[in-house]
Amino acid sequence: MDRHQLCEALSAAGVPAGLYEIADCPGSPGAPRPEDRLYLEEQAGEWVVGVQQRGTRTVLERFPDEDHACRSLFAELTEQAPPPSPLTPEETQELLYDSEGIQRRAREQLARALEAAARQPPRGDAGRHRPR
Repeated sequence: MDRHQLCEALSAAGVPAGLYEIADCPGSPGAPRPEDRLYLEEQAGEWVVGVQQRGTRTVLERFPDEDHACRSLFAELTEQAPPPSPLTPEETQELLYDSEGIQRRAREQLARALEAAARQPPRGDAGRHRPR
């Protein structure tokens, strides 16, 4: 698979174009691209899959060829998450009355996860690291 086939496959799978950035992949013309997204690009003869968050690009995986990188990104963008469990009454109350605290804790968890990911060496096909 090359990046052009990947673009077609992602479109056919219904993945919103704003969730990823791929060179020469058209996306939705004129639609704003969210600041946080996954990307695929060639760097110094290798293909990388990474995440761009708040303007900073972080390489998640490196691949020796375009095919493996494309397949990895496709799997990342099309993998189904388990359905959410219903909220308890306590969780509902927290969402209603402590949204600022929830956002602060989520930002702290994200910062810790990004720091931990930055300390790990990039991995190839042997394992996958998912931004969450």
